[in-house]
Amino acid sequence: MPPAKKRTRSYDPAKIRAAVLAQFGNVRRAVQGLDDAQLALPTRLGDWTVRELAAHVTMAVETVSRNLDREEPAKAELALLDWPFATAGRAADIADGTRDLAAAHPDLDALYARTEERLTQRLAEAPGDRLLAARTGAMTLADYLVTRTVELVVHTDDLNAAVPGLDIPQDRQALAACTRLLADALAAKVPGGSTEVRIPPYAVVQCVEGPRHTRGTPPNVVETDPLTWIRLATGRTAWADAVSDAKVSASGERADLGPYLPLLR
Repeated sequence: MPPAKKRTRSYDPAKIRAAVLAQFGNVRRAVQGLDDAQLALPTRLGDWTVRELAAHVTMAVETVSRNLDREEPAKAELALLDWPFATAGRAADIADGTRDLAAAHPDLDALYARTEERLTQRLAEAPGDRLLAARTGAMTLADYLVTRTVELVVHTDDLNAAVPGLDIPQDRQALAACTRLLADALAAKVPGGSTEVRIPPYAVVQCVEGPRHTRGTPPNVVETDPLTWIRLATGRTAWADAVSDAKVSASGERADLGPYLPLLR
């Protein structure tokens, strides 16, 4: 597991809580309007249908409430920047659980309503430093909620890609937190100061070993928009495709990030 950077970015807990609730609400309203034919459409996530993906979004959020229902761990085990690298081993379990959840809850609106009610209630009761026994490792509620912005933003984009004409809005705070966490994860995975990665308006990080840039125009620069970066970091888009489609601007001999992506698998 790549080591976390010594200095971790801070997030406003109140804004993150509001962002998680807002983005979940955005997805819930969109899912309410989908018909059976749209729910049966394929997605870019293997053999998942839109119905299964929509059910998975509730699962990703319900983990907050479920972990708060569990006994509090004695100590934290996972730093926020470790989380992106701790998710790969759970892919099979998540896929099986998603299919079971979708089959057991054909009424998606009822599932969303119950999930939202539980989340709102539990967040009103729990402080940010409360430890959660998450399956990836015990971490604070405040940190875990930042990881939920990644789940919500990424899967909102997956839903928009799967259903023609669907345009679920991305909450600005959720999109910012997701972008920043994944950018910081890249800097943790490939530490260094020779390449500057710019994702306006949310993040700028330096990474990749080599001569450190101190002033003026950096010799190695990568720039892209938030959603393209998120798709690259999560394997939705290949680096070479993003560059050829002019979704990424990359200049300098150390500006090829292809070998280091995706971050989440």
